[in-house]
Amino acid sequence: MTEDAPRVPDSTALASVQELCDFATPYATGEALDQLFCAAMRQCVAWHAARSPFYARLLADHGFVAAQLETTNDLEHLPFILANFFKAHEVLSIPPGDVYLHLTSSGTSGQKSQIFFDEWTIRGAQRMVDFIFAHYGWTTVTEPTNYLLYSYEPQPGFKVGTSYTDNFLLKYAQVNRVEYALKNTGDGRHEFDPFGCIRALQSFAEEGLPVRIFGFPAFMHFTLERMRAMGVAPLKLHPRSLTFFGGGWKGHQDQAIAKPALYAEIARMLAVPDERIRDGFGSVEHCIPYVECSMHEFHVPVWSRVQIRDVRTMAVLGYGRPGYLSFISPYITSVPAHHVIMGDLAQLEAPENCRCGLATPFFRVLGRAGLSRNKSCAVAAAELLRRPS
Repeated sequence: MTEDAPRVPDSTALASVQELCDFATPYATGEALDQLFCAAMRQCVAWHAARSPFYARLLADHGFVAAQLETTNDLEHLPFILANFFKAHEVLSIPPGDVYLHLTSSGTSGQKSQIFFDEWTIRGAQRMVDFIFAHYGWTTVTEPTNYLLYSYEPQPGFKVGTSYTDNFLLKYAQVNRVEYALKNTGDGRHEFDPFGCIRALQSFAEEGLPVRIFGFPAFMHFTLERMRAMGVAPLKLHPRSLTFFGGGWKGHQDQAIAKPALYAEIARMLAVPDERIRDGFGSVEHCIPYVECSMHEFHVPVWSRVQIRDVRTMAVLGYGRPGYLSFISPYITSVPAHHVIMGDLAQLEAPENCRCGLATPFFRVLGRAGLSRNKSCAVAAAELLRRPS
């Protein structure tokens, strides 16, 4: 661990958490790593039980103690919290003065998850992104790069998680110029600017530098649609350009196209190679980065475990069966969100079912469960598409 690496709040009580999160090979497997994961989870559970009265009561209600986590099979008995819980409750395991960052999960409307991070938690999660970008060879800090961010242009006090993430991703290649798709209108709102996106892409193609496009895939699709409608000729971006999406199509499923179709559209209109078109999955409630492999599957990294739970009984299901997406990771010390059930339906697949060669299982997101009022930041962003541009 380097001198400036993030450090857990208590190097004795959380020694295994530190060791697990220091592991720099994102998709490693093995019995020793499983044992380390369980040790880290025992420490994480004990940490929150001692510092969060709410979490201590949750464990007591289930008759669960940290020592029960002897093997990874025991993780299915660990009490969970629904991600939607954080839309109505603020639960901390740290003093308010130790809050390093506060992010929300929604944009201009809808219920907001309020997640508070201490320095260790957010910096530890960010370093996982470092490890994954290095794994895929996407760290090119000396190469000038242009950026088009399909996310919110920053403004003072704006705390939406996707905006924070997309701006954080600028660190992996030297910034030449940055353009935003969702323009800050100066009145606390944002508006989607498709014409500005087209002008930016044309300018980037002429300039000839690599281009990185991050953010909501819906806006990428609508930009390319507008290009075709206007008769704009396909562009040829630098071959080392990269697109990396997140947020999904939650608010505009009726207009969504399948990933293969979107990726083919990007390759055709912008000449970005398929292997450099990737999607990411994550949330403010669970900041572990899940990044598509070369075959476009979400493999589970070493710092987490994924379960699928039956929508009726909440029992843990095996490979190939759809249910609620459940995330487990000991990385977070600020909030007891180390086992959260998302509002997404998914299924888990065995590693051998993917041809990329990674040895960890992967999950496929099947859709969103829940009521229309439970909007994510992607939903709020998609609503901007309804406004005149």
